[in-house]
Amino acid sequence: MDLRGIRYFVQIAELGSMTRAAQHLRVAQPALSRHIRALEQELGVALMVRLPRGVRLTTAGRQFLDHCQRILRELGRAQDELRSGAAMAQGLVILGVSPTTGPLLLPGVVERMRKQCPQISLKVVEGFSNQLYDWLLAGRADVAILTNPANSRAIKVTPLNSEPMVVFARSQARGGRRFVTAAELARMPVVSTEAIRIIADEQLQRNGAHVNVEAEIDAVEAIRRLVLRGTSMALMPASTFHEDIAAGHMVAWPIVDANIHRILTLAQRAERRPSAAIDEIAQIVVAEVRALVDEGVFSLPGAASGTPQPKKSRNQEKA
Repeated sequence: MDLRGIRYFVQIAELGSMTRAAQHLRVAQPALSRHIRALEQELGVALMVRLPRGVRLTTAGRQFLDHCQRILRELGRAQDELRSGAAMAQGLVILGVSPTTGPLLLPGVVERMRKQCPQISLKVVEGFSNQLYDWLLAGRADVAILTNPANSRAIKVTPLNSEPMVVFARSQARGGRRFVTAAELARMPVVSTEAIRIIADEQLQRNGAHVNVEAEIDAVEAIRRLVLRGTSMALMPASTFHEDIAAGHMVAWPIVDANIHRILTLAQRAERRPSAAIDEIAQIVVAEVRALVDEGVFSLPGAASGTPQPKKSRNQEKA
């Protein structure tokens, strides 16, 4: 097995045709066929089925393709580092975020990246923490923001921030409810994502309670619209609808007798030495989280009492 054969296999698999791959690579088709046969003989499995028009990967072929694509990505990154003298941060970095952290972090992360390291190409993938964890292990993400991750030797995590869970509701008349107790939360129908519900239930067990979830919705914007319409209340991290709280469209009720919170962490594969580009993006993410913490985005909103408070701009914070 050599890199040439791996590259040929990936090209054929991605184009779905031996003929098109031969044209793209400028290699005779019989030579491509020989390389594929050699790979199949060495691995002891069939990688693709030849069809009248094109090829179709077998189950083993699809599995092998994932490994080959990861090998070529790693090789490309190594070449980029060596060519740049390892001091210049450049190349592709894949950042994993969740549906709740992405909208908060990405505007500032992209702005910082444009100023500090415009030579880096950023790809953002969105998923929940368990998905992001698997993508880190599989090499499909370089760095990710995980929520309450389990201890693992395979993944290195750096704690970023802890924020409370609150109950969001449509803004109401002055003098309404100001907080929720754990007992009330166990009776009050709310909507939430599956991941947030699991975290809250684990922490509410200490109080002998659990969340009364009427619907698990893994779409944050859908949850937001349900709250704004007054259809439902939502149990979510304090930062999720921070702008709606500041604008007076929602209120947020703290859970006064239970410390229900999530911990945000920066995660990378432990056994892999990160490139200069990955280090740069990781530092940018940490700086952006700190800036948001200073702005109060992760804190209990001032509007929790029903009185919205304007959000300070970063320029005002620095003044």
